[in-house]
Amino acid sequence: MPLVAQGMDVESLEFTLESISEFAARALPERVLLELDARDQFPEELARRMCGDELGVQLVFVAEEYGGMGGGALDVYRVCERMAGIDLGIATSVLATSLGSDPIRIGGTGEQQSLWLGRIASDGILMAYAATEPEAGSDLGALKTQATPVVEDGTVVAYRLTGAKQWISNGGVADAVCVLALAPDGPTWFVIDGDASGLAHGEPEHKHGIRLSNTAALFLEDVRVDADRVIGGIEGQGLRQAQEVFGYTRLMVAAFGLGAGWAAIDRAIAYSRDRRQAGGPLADKQGYTHKLIVPHAVRLEAARAAIEETATRIDAGEGSLNTEGAVAKYLASEAGVAAADAAIQALGGYGYTHEYMVEKIRRDVRITTIYEGTSEIMEMTVARDRWQQHLKTRGEYYDAAATALQELAAGHPGVGADVCALAHHALAAVFEACRRGRLTRHQHVLLRLGQMSAQVEGAAALARRAAEATAGRLSPKSSHRFDGDALAAISRVNARDVALSVASEGLRWVLGSQAEAGGGGFAAALRLESIHAAQAGLLADMDAVAAHVYRTPRPTQ
Repeated sequence: MPLVAQGMDVESLEFTLESISEFAARALPERVLLELDARDQFPEELARRMCGDELGVQLVFVAEEYGGMGGGALDVYRVCERMAGIDLGIATSVLATSLGSDPIRIGGTGEQQSLWLGRIASDGILMAYAATEPEAGSDLGALKTQATPVVEDGTVVAYRLTGAKQWISNGGVADAVCVLALAPDGPTWFVIDGDASGLAHGEPEHKHGIRLSNTAALFLEDVRVDADRVIGGIEGQGLRQAQEVFGYTRLMVAAFGLGAGWAAIDRAIAYSRDRRQAGGPLADKQGYTHKLIVPHAVRLEAARAAIEETATRIDAGEGSLNTEGAVAKYLASEAGVAAADAAIQALGGYGYTHEYMVEKIRRDVRITTIYEGTSEIMEMTVARDRWQQHLKTRGEYYDAAATALQELAAGHPGVGADVCALAHHALAAVFEACRRGRLTRHQHVLLRLGQMSAQVEGAAALARRAAEATAGRLSPKSSHRFDGDALAAISRVNARDVALSVASEGLRWVLGSQAEAGGGGFAAALRLESIHAAQAGLLADMDAVAAHVYRTPRPTQ
């Protein structure tokens, strides 16, 4: 049954993307971005212009009933990718307002939603999301910020908030802040004004990257918050409200990794067209393209497929899809960092200097593997969920997915779905070996299961996306950087890489978790011989991917 995406129409989305690129060309050329980065300066005036009448990018994230454009998850991903391709720091600051308002959007009363989402739309206010604490990190259940009720005539009329928050995007400039604090009935979100009495912020953090964003600690000392500022009007709903948006917010960060990664690779591609070495341009040399360009284009497009598939399902009403959001974030953030690192190598000494954007992009994109849940948290999230699926289905979860991929391969034999099926069968064998040997008692093994699960699910999403593209059924709101033939070649390369990685790593960690050597039967269950045979044609497909990458013009940023 086809999924029907919600949100903006195609024309509105394309207009928004073009407007962002035009604004960046006027106000944020590379020279300005590099100067602001060198000064470690957040351009607050520019950020507010982006959320004002001049651009109004914040409207994408606000429902139409509150004055916004009502963008869906697919729209938000496209906008986040475009913003990150310009500058990840500014993207973080502008889009932190969306994250800051998420508790209201998800759990707020009608009056709260109308007030605060309306203010974002009409006034372009900046918001902040204050959950993380100095000692709790990503463990929201360990928060220490206290919300003490103020009782008058037997009725709670307000709360006194005391505590500290760390690593808060927009922390020093936000007009309003959603704060998670421990009330008598449990963790609860409160919305407070940025200039509230008793609220102070630290100096901007001196960060490795995203230096064009404002990140600051918040200190709450007996901050009085009226009872009508309890989001949803009921205490103890904070963790549930936070968890309900993880799938959505992690897609935003995934799009950041994707946009920044491609921004770096695009610069390496452009450099290689002009840079001549040993009698010809670097673009003609496999030692450059097949190491520094092709593998990263492949990984980024696998991440894109996971993002688009998850966004489409969210828009179709399938829920928050927290695990799928974790898969997308993990793949895209790791791919983005690797791509930016390769771009530095591709430019050689130039890439290592502050005068070239790839060095800045590499510092910026590193945060995507940390904020909104580290890569390790993503691995654990995916592993725990898929482990439960393996147990519930008596080992059939990934084998059933393999069967579906084999059916896809029958109808679309050129998109790598057959090799993806081998990867899924191998992963099913790894999961079953871990069950029999009780190997998930080793935390490292559990994390590796999460990594392998993300890889095979990204490969499957890419194969499905390639099949849709070759059949001419790709959504008009999707990215159309590559045509069906290009995506099929990209998918075939990725499927081979993932199948070999899962089989090799699975064998390594299953045997590495046991006291005695062995594993001949397990190697057979992994279908290693078939996976090795499937590597035939890999180099020709990498040649094809390189040709498609260099034939495709760089998209407007």
